[in-house]
Amino acid sequence: MSGNNDSNFGPGTRITGAGRRAEWTGTPGHPGAVVSPAVWRASTHLYPDMAALRDHPANEDGKFYYGRRGSPTQWALADALTALEPGAAGTVLYPSGVAAIAGVLLTVLRPGDVLLMSDNAYEPSRIMGRGLLHDFGVETRWFDPTSPDSLRAALCPQARAVLIESPGSLTMEVSDVPGLVAIAKAHGLVTVIDNTWASPLGFAALSHGVDITVMSLTKHVGGHSDVMMGSASAGADWYRKLRLRAQGLGTVVSPDDAALMLRGLRTMDLRLQRCAASALALAQWLAVQPGVAHVLCPMLPGAPGHDVWRRDFTGGCGLFSFILRGGSSLARDRLIDALNLFGIGYSWGGFESLATPVDPHDIRTASVWPPASWNAADQFGVRLSVGLEDANDLITDLDHALSVWRQAAEAKP
Repeated sequence: MSGNNDSNFGPGTRITGAGRRAEWTGTPGHPGAVVSPAVWRASTHLYPDMAALRDHPANEDGKFYYGRRGSPTQWALADALTALEPGAAGTVLYPSGVAAIAGVLLTVLRPGDVLLMSDNAYEPSRIMGRGLLHDFGVETRWFDPTSPDSLRAALCPQARAVLIESPGSLTMEVSDVPGLVAIAKAHGLVTVIDNTWASPLGFAALSHGVDITVMSLTKHVGGHSDVMMGSASAGADWYRKLRLRAQGLGTVVSPDDAALMLRGLRTMDLRLQRCAASALALAQWLAVQPGVAHVLCPMLPGAPGHDVWRRDFTGGCGLFSFILRGGSSLARDRLIDALNLFGIGYSWGGFESLATPVDPHDIRTASVWPPASWNAADQFGVRLSVGLEDANDLITDLDHALSVWRQAAEAKP
């Protein structure tokens, strides 16, 4: 079942058929016998004779060799993700999103290189820049994600790659990705994007000129908060290099986890549509609440980055932040504790809604947070990951929590 992988079809149609090659869903003489690829658990792949062993197949998905190189379960997932990414020649799977970022950067960079990283990047990426990469002789410099001039200012002869995250997963700045890519390419730099927020369904990164696109599959693809994995997709040249480096590092994912990812992938388009619609409804409601100073949701008209999001993106997701008007850290804690339908926990993209505090000022390097144009008292943020609950129920929950926040914010110390 691969006829509906045609790029002319819509995302729902492509997701339904992606990764379902007949040789992975059937048996000899009975191709396509089942709907989904089976779970192949195997460390050892057997050869029928010595001639076959000596004439071992090429190093590519779909060819048995040894368990570390995968089996139909992992190949099907990689194939499906590649089919969703216009311009991709292949996809490499990693045990987590952070492992995917590390695997990509260890492929692209060499000792003495400089990495230019967007200042709104996921904190583990920043930690990697200061830790792992530093230990391997790579310097990391940060630039303002909304300022191409900031990227230009960070350029140097040793610069090798640019890591972009758009929107940023805490503060939601939307970068002019084509503009940043143009600057990078003019100076011979490799461009990498963490595209977890939008996925290829909402932002076709390679089509916008990016060299390598990374996702934490833990989020939207898995969709059920019960499995971790990451991926990197690229054109032919970088895909080959990523694959060889991953094999050199012994990187492999569990076939059982790959099967769960394939199951989640089939409903990702529907879940993203539902979560994005609910998130926009919550953002619109929050935008008119007196206790809310700023709503950081790229999908919301008038919000920071909305114009660039509308120009470049075809979809969104349920993740956004809002900034309280004044108050204190303790009052924000009271707000989050008062939520009944939002769990308190890291990650996002699952079926359940989550809320966490946002305090990016301690980790910014090349840009000021909060922005200088804001009231200095408006600094306490909350990040929401909106799940599949009814939007009206989530709004009622937020309304109650904001009333608790007001009482705590107005209380005398």
